[in-house]
Amino acid sequence: MKKVDFQKLILFENEDYLVINKPPYLSSLDDRHEAQNILDLAKDHTADAQLCHRLDKETSGCLVIAKNPEAYRHLAIQFENRKVSKIYHAVVEGIKEYDQLMVDRNLVASAKGVAKVSKDGKPAQTIFNTLKTYRAHSLIECKPITGRLHQIRVHLAYLQSPICGDELYGGRSLYLSSLKRRFNLKKDTEELPIMQRVSLHAFTIGFEGLDGKQITVNAPYPKDFQVLVHQLEKTN
Repeated sequence: MKKVDFQKLILFENEDYLVINKPPYLSSLDDRHEAQNILDLAKDHTADAQLCHRLDKETSGCLVIAKNPEAYRHLAIQFENRKVSKIYHAVVEGIKEYDQLMVDRNLVASAKGVAKVSKDGKPAQTIFNTLKTYRAHSLIECKPITGRLHQIRVHLAYLQSPICGDELYGGRSLYLSSLKRRFNLKKDTEELPIMQRVSLHAFTIGFEGLDGKQITVNAPYPKDFQVLVHQLEKTN
């Protein structure tokens, strides 16, 4: 991956917090396989920077960074008390009509970092709303109340609505040939999925600043997510 211009990722900044639009494929924390990660880039910008939460490497969108210890503590308490509002957008398989559907299923994570529904797991709740349906897919708004590993992905798989591209939890990659009736692939070329990752984006985050005022930030879709939604619109 080419060197990331951290400045261009910033969606919001004040003296206490940064909210960035994390690109896909960039790790939040140190990754021995990658030359750069969000925390190092943030520390180059602000020496005391600390990530207030994490996003999976493949997931794009809103990520909050505290610029000082007091700001970090202030937000950590909000996360603990479930006062931080988070909204994700996901493209899922099937035509799904969800209206404030709450999935309340405990999750347990294995040592290998795979989560599953289990009554012995930790409590996990997510609210789902359908934003748009297409010919064989849906754009879903996901509001996690808790913050368990792969929570949205597992809860959608539980609803038999796996996220496109999420092979770990039963989602298949989406190809243009499956959407376009007259699709011709060039000879001797292999077709690639429209989006080569899990189709999940952290769209909105809302929390209280140190001054008591509410901060709400939206992250525009990255190019691959934009292209996917555009193709679904076109072929609807």
